[in-house]
Amino acid sequence: MPETATVMVVDDTPTKRYILSSWLRRSGHTVIEASGGEEALTLLAAQHVDLVVLDVRLPDIPGYEVCERIKADPATAAIPVIQVSANAITVADRAEGLERGADAYLAEPIEPAEFAATVEAMLRYYRARWRAELMARRLAGLAEVTLRINESETFDELLTVAVEGSAELLGRYCGTLALMPDGRTRRYRARPGERAAAAPAGPDLLDRLSRMVQREAARTHVFTLHAEEWRGLLPDVRIEGSSTGVLCRTKNSEAPLYLGVEAEPPLDTDEVNLLRQLGQELALAVDARRAYAEEHTIALTLQRSLLPTRIPEVPGLQVAMRYQPAADNIEVGGDFYEVLPIDERVLVAIGDVEGHSLHAATVMAELRHAMRASFIGQVDLSASLDLLNQMMRRYHPRMTATLCLVLIDPATGEMEVANAGHIPPLFAGPGCAYHNLGNLLLGALPESYTVDRLKLPPGGTLLLFTDGLVEDRHISLDESMEAARRLAEVVEDDLEEFADRMLAAFGAREDDVALVVVRRDP
Repeated sequence: MPETATVMVVDDTPTKRYILSSWLRRSGHTVIEASGGEEALTLLAAQHVDLVVLDVRLPDIPGYEVCERIKADPATAAIPVIQVSANAITVADRAEGLERGADAYLAEPIEPAEFAATVEAMLRYYRARWRAELMARRLAGLAEVTLRINESETFDELLTVAVEGSAELLGRYCGTLALMPDGRTRRYRARPGERAAAAPAGPDLLDRLSRMVQREAARTHVFTLHAEEWRGLLPDVRIEGSSTGVLCRTKNSEAPLYLGVEAEPPLDTDEVNLLRQLGQELALAVDARRAYAEEHTIALTLQRSLLPTRIPEVPGLQVAMRYQPAADNIEVGGDFYEVLPIDERVLVAIGDVEGHSLHAATVMAELRHAMRASFIGQVDLSASLDLLNQMMRRYHPRMTATLCLVLIDPATGEMEVANAGHIPPLFAGPGCAYHNLGNLLLGALPESYTVDRLKLPPGGTLLLFTDGLVEDRHISLDESMEAARRLAEVVEDDLEEFADRMLAAFGAREDDVALVVVRRDP
């Protein structure tokens, strides 16, 4: 709010209006005059006014009522009102005026010095209140924008929220420059109340900007660039006027981030501090999102390195395998699968070690390799599960795992199934049904693992998956398993399409999903 103010003088006497207006103009204030209550209320609704000097006795609406209506309207309630009167000068009159909303009450004749001092006192108080309310609104807006930044799930959403929120908060055209995970620099910009627009920027733009302005070791640097300086950095972009921005770099960041706004009118101290805070919050959020993306990539790479790299060629069988990582988990999971030719037969295995951690992944790799080794000397599903159970209980006594083993002879369709606590195999196609539940999971208690002997008919399809496909905190497991069973009643000719459809039907998952589909040739 400027130090000079716009003051409305409301009085039906032209001479008194002139005198009061002259005193105000002598103090540097802009004056709006009104001769009655209705005119005053109409002018207040149409233009900004900082203070009202109001006569108590008006020809159309009493000054007390005009004051009440000013204070009752949220748009004008904060405007200070000084009531003046040559007739209503008793203590009761002054008390009524103050009780009905006036901020000060002057009885005529009024001394010029007293009038000027009262006006300045009212403006001083309301300027302080205005600044406090503005700062409170800005801090609330900063908290809201920061919350939305931290809730963003992608880089694009994060930067869009930041530039739109900053433009709205500061009431200025805003832009940001950031290095994306793919190594490209992008520019986001927005005006208050408008959606952000994104565009590519030069690959070395942030480095050039940093070299131009950052002359000290501070991680946050506020500066102003003129239009010609910006045109030297972005020759293809039309830029008019100067901009004030902040170049931020976190402790672990590889590249700085820029957030700036138009510099006309110049930013005050509070606005500069707010811009600095927004830039710091954005830099921290971008750095955290970049670190999350890198960790997720590392975890996914490690997870895939522990799984089979290709589908073995098995005469008489078609095989499709899938691994889908959890949507919001950067840790390595314990899901695994295996398709292993053994003489004329094929072992299909799927399992899941409890937990998400590097330890879970190492136990998974150990379990998978121990399972493969258990079939070197003999092919006995029950004996292999017993050996793996003993291994888990001896070397990993606080962990458990599920594992389902299926041994298939592609030529005859003869099949053995042994299940240690895993979701049972699903015989897909018309009449789709799950096999029996099986025995206890590995690592819990001593167990005798039974082996069921079945036959997979020509053209028959077997589907195995980990619980990540069907587990949902809002839906019972039985309901989700039934949904999977109904989906598997139809099997595409191409097993890859069938596997993709099964995964897509359940969408992004909170847990990793491993899936294996096996079909015996017709």
